[in-house]
Amino acid sequence: MSLTAEIIAVGDELLRGSITNTNAQAISQALASLGIDVRWHTVVGDHPVPLKDVLAVARSRADILITTGGLGPTYDDLTKQTVAEAFDKQLVFHPDILEGIRAFYKASLHMDMPDNNRQQAELPEGCVIFDNPMGTAPGCAFETGGTHVLMLPGPPTEMLPMLIHHAVPYLSRLTDSVSVSHDIMTFGMGESSVDALLHEKLTYTENPVIATYAKPAEVRIRVTACGKTVQAAEALAAPITAQIRAALGRFVYGVDVPSLEAQCLALLKDKGLSFAAAESCTGGQVAQRITALPGSSTVFRGGVVSYWSSVKADVLGVPQHLLTEYGAVSDPVARAMAEGVRRITGADLAVSVTGVAGPDRDERGNEVGLVYIGLATPDGVFCRKMQVGRQQRERIQALASNHAYDLIRRHLTGLPL
Repeated sequence: MSLTAEIIAVGDELLRGSITNTNAQAISQALASLGIDVRWHTVVGDHPVPLKDVLAVARSRADILITTGGLGPTYDDLTKQTVAEAFDKQLVFHPDILEGIRAFYKASLHMDMPDNNRQQAELPEGCVIFDNPMGTAPGCAFETGGTHVLMLPGPPTEMLPMLIHHAVPYLSRLTDSVSVSHDIMTFGMGESSVDALLHEKLTYTENPVIATYAKPAEVRIRVTACGKTVQAAEALAAPITAQIRAALGRFVYGVDVPSLEAQCLALLKDKGLSFAAAESCTGGQVAQRITALPGSSTVFRGGVVSYWSSVKADVLGVPQHLLTEYGAVSDPVARAMAEGVRRITGADLAVSVTGVAGPDRDERGNEVGLVYIGLATPDGVFCRKMQVGRQQRERIQALASNHAYDLIRRHLTGLPL
């Protein structure tokens, strides 16, 4: 049976929404790799009474408690004092830690240490001390009554190194299992369709555990297996991963790849091909997504955001009679846009996107959510029509750019367009 954990983030700024709790994500990922089951994420303000209440509940249901935040020198940094009191631990002053904090101020901040930093040199009796070379707040861990308590600083620049170099080695000694995860990335099926196809595995498979995560037109299926060793865990995960890939077939665009555009980048590099983009309703999103990736300059020639019809005609060379007869949001114009940007950039492939992202119909009365995506290749020009209905503008744009990359992916892998 795996150990259970609760992550407790302390800070009024988290409750107010002033900052995002990225620490919880990083800690959860680290614990998952150790086979530790994170059951709860809790956020509480910088106040002793609610923190004590949270600690009382957490220790009743979790084997491991990890707090972040509240280890600084100011009046509201009360995590350490509150945790020590809740677990009947005395705080012990460490002169060597104080000297280290004093030296940090001199070397890094070029100033004398304020007196209130002294409290950061006080730690629970008998604890394992976690050094903090990135700041002044050391972390620590102790065990009492079968519960392991770890306290880590709040700033991610301090928390992450401490997590990697101190907390993970400490926790790895508590468990005799490890876990591995693989993400099966799919495009073109909704989460409900994936669930229906994989229902039996999703419902009855306990090790590996299978979970689905959805975003516009994509579903990620994560397979997580636990074993005594990495090899043992992989042996459990491999057949299930293979079965899911076989069941979902052409909808799977990769395993353990971050995104459709990353997969397209890899495929284009492998084949030595380049591409370009002509965009209207997506406003450059197709180009932005590929150029955000390292190495994209080897495959992406450039893009044109042709929002006005005059730009479609004058820059991309879309014939005026097509714009007049069919309108900017149409199959013939999408094809001409793709051909035009392929011609002017010299790319091997080119995609185009033209549609109605909303919130209103276009001047020809086309409904919100109507999008045409063109693909120009040496073998011909293709077009996909989407009608996703009245959705938020941002979602329509995300769906459209996803479909553009899906067309590229399908062309490069020989799948039907």
